[in-house]
Amino acid sequence: MTTAWTADCVRQIDASQVSRIPTIEGVDRSGLDAGRVYWDMWPIQDQDGFIASTKGRELWMALSAPDRGDPALRHFEAKIRLLERSRNGWVDRGDVLPEFAVDYEREWAGTAVTDGERVTLYFTAAGTNERPGGYQQRLVEAHAIIGSDGLPHSWTMPQLSLNGSSPDYMLADAHEGEAGKIKAFRDPAYFRDPADSQEYLIFTASLAASKSDHNGAVGIARRAADRWQLLPPLIHADGVNNELERAHLVFHEDRYYVFWVTQSSTFVPGLNHAPNGLYGMVADTLFGDYRPLNGSGLVLANPASEPLQSYSWFVSRELVVSSFVDFPGLKGKPLPNDRAQANRLFGGAPAPLLKLEIDGDRCALAECALA
Repeated sequence: MTTAWTADCVRQIDASQVSRIPTIEGVDRSGLDAGRVYWDMWPIQDQDGFIASTKGRELWMALSAPDRGDPALRHFEAKIRLLERSRNGWVDRGDVLPEFAVDYEREWAGTAVTDGERVTLYFTAAGTNERPGGYQQRLVEAHAIIGSDGLPHSWTMPQLSLNGSSPDYMLADAHEGEAGKIKAFRDPAYFRDPADSQEYLIFTASLAASKSDHNGAVGIARRAADRWQLLPPLIHADGVNNELERAHLVFHEDRYYVFWVTQSSTFVPGLNHAPNGLYGMVADTLFGDYRPLNGSGLVLANPASEPLQSYSWFVSRELVVSSFVDFPGLKGKPLPNDRAQANRLFGGAPAPLLKLEIDGDRCALAECALA
């Protein structure tokens, strides 16, 4: 059963009651490549969704690209980088995948899961090599073994997981597009259901047969033998919002929590009061009905004075929340149109980790945040 995230839910957002992320005072790039920017992060997780330890290492992945002096250009050169987190901060361990002869142009966000011996990376194959600069999207996967050093080695050639051929989902096959307005078939997130150990991919999608340009959805596919079978969406925002990005599912205290991120600009006119933020819904069973967290669906938002300081929040089974530093330090001013000025403000690095606390249908920032 597909649950609607409705305009009535969004209208319940009360700015005075929003759980606000602390102001980011600085950007720590000490262990990162000074010539690169980083965004859209996720940890390597175990099959239950907890942040994994691979032979004592805590490994993460993030999208990265060379700093070209314009933050918008990063999306067209994105590759997945391996990051290691320790008590001293973040260290860049280089590209995750070798230079395979593939038919897509770049790598967009996904997730990674390990069984202790192998790692599987699910990610978005974006664009095509034949015609660079497009917005085509497919879901692919690759596999590696964990070496004696705890790092993934011997990656297999990425193979197609899903191509979106379904009456429930629009294909994301358009070459032309505009940020915030493109259609989605991306951001695969692995989930294993504790109820029966069935494996699923949750992903960012666009609802088919919609009469609205704002038809974002949370898609789902189930593993059947050696393939993934598309199922009807878990949640849709038809007529409300175009993009439910980085959609993923967390099991907590016998309930199913679907989280996603979205921006003010992707809501229909009249709902743009809703901030850039982490949103979510909860259900007692995997296939719902789902109820909006906190009544509206909004879980976390940036400070009112710094609405663009961070983005792309991702929640682990421990309720650890990662994100990246987007445009901090605006102090209420709009983002400059000049690309060079915008680039000087762009953080392009991991944001401080946060922690959620959940009580049934209520979800907020924990008082004790992580370092």
